[in-house]
Amino acid sequence: MLFDSVTGLVRVILLGASAYLALITILRISGKRTLAKMNAFDLVVTIALGSTLATILLTKDVALAEGVIAFAVLVLLQFIIAFLAIRYRWAERLVKSQARILLTCPPSAPMAQI
Repeated sequence: MLFDSVTGLVRVILLGASAYLALITILRISGKRTLAKMNAFDLVVTIALGSTLATILLTKDVALAEGVIAFAVLVLLQFIIAFLAIRYRWAERLVKSQARILLTCPPSAPMAQI
């Protein structure tokens, strides 16, 4: 079976377009911070936004307004964490991780041998 009913397909199309527009609008209002220069925390928020969008589309128990509020809450929480990370060193250490060197070359070994 390809689909259960035409109304289900129409619902997904209408909700999908509406939720997508709402998500794009919220991301545009929030500015470039939401998607630019992503760190691990930003990646988690982006995945959560995608999961919320999928839930809106595929779960009949979740209304569009509830999903839009969920988008706004996730973006607002991201702003709060980013603000705290800029303002307080402990918050920055909590949110941002340092890069780790996985492999080092001995100073005497040429790069071609590795």
